[in-house]
Amino acid sequence: MTLGYDKDLFILAFDHRGSFQKTFFGVQGEPTPEESAKIIDAKRLIFEGATVAFEQGVSGAGILVDEQFGADVAREAKAKGITVALPVERSGQNEFDFEYGPDDFGAHITAMAPDFSKVLVRYNPEGDGVLNARQSMRLKTLSDWLHANGRKFLFELLVPAEPHQLEAVGGDGARYDGETRPGLMLTAIAELQQAGVEPDVWKIEGLDRREDCEATSAQCRMAGRDGVVCVVLGRGADNAAVDHWLQMGSGVPGYVGFAIGRSVWWEPLKGFVAGTTPRADAAAQIAANYRRFVKVYTG
Repeated sequence: MTLGYDKDLFILAFDHRGSFQKTFFGVQGEPTPEESAKIIDAKRLIFEGATVAFEQGVSGAGILVDEQFGADVAREAKAKGITVALPVERSGQNEFDFEYGPDDFGAHITAMAPDFSKVLVRYNPEGDGVLNARQSMRLKTLSDWLHANGRKFLFELLVPAEPHQLEAVGGDGARYDGETRPGLMLTAIAELQQAGVEPDVWKIEGLDRREDCEATSAQCRMAGRDGVVCVVLGRGADNAAVDHWLQMGSGVPGYVGFAIGRSVWWEPLKGFVAGTTPRADAAAQIAANYRRFVKVYTG
């Protein structure tokens, strides 16, 4: 199987689980059937908004939704010919582990048959080396299985600041993001590649400078990984920040789109859940927000 991806990819992400149920529905721990039904319906509303945008002709459209609350949405999207990504990681943990365990993840992927299997990983190369090694081992297991079974791998890399790194920039998170994180990301990607972790698509936290996007893409594609690509991660930021990150990535060789979630659906969904925004209006706003970001990226 050839490593990489050769199309545009504009992912509307709503695979949030623990944070989603706590924020919008105040659910702590395992939801009741009634609470689950509300969460599932909220996910469907986001998909309804996405569907409006898809029907309006967005090319390269896709969704990222979880199996727990979005299995039916994922199946419906596949039936409509929409690209589907499903998360593999256990929600709400700082250390990557399999949602369904190291022995059963493959059965779930096979049953759901997503276009991409996605992981979210926090990996700082100057952080806990034992933890990084443990994560890398699990991620290699997943990577090997996916490619052996002809499936695509979507990797969301987060590089949270270590205390000493934040201290070095005077506790300024924006300075860390602009001055320190880009170099750490390159090292993290290289270390994961050396550990045998081989994504087809890297979800990359927004970068403030085009040259950092270029360097990141080059690292992702080094040593014969010519088909491997990057998409811009929205991070739930405001429109101005996301717009800037999209503009920095747009047109860079190896960048093919974005994966944006909360920046698209947060406010419309909040209004719907509160009962102040009718369902159709919320869906229409989600569609408009999504299409707006596509336009920012494509120009």
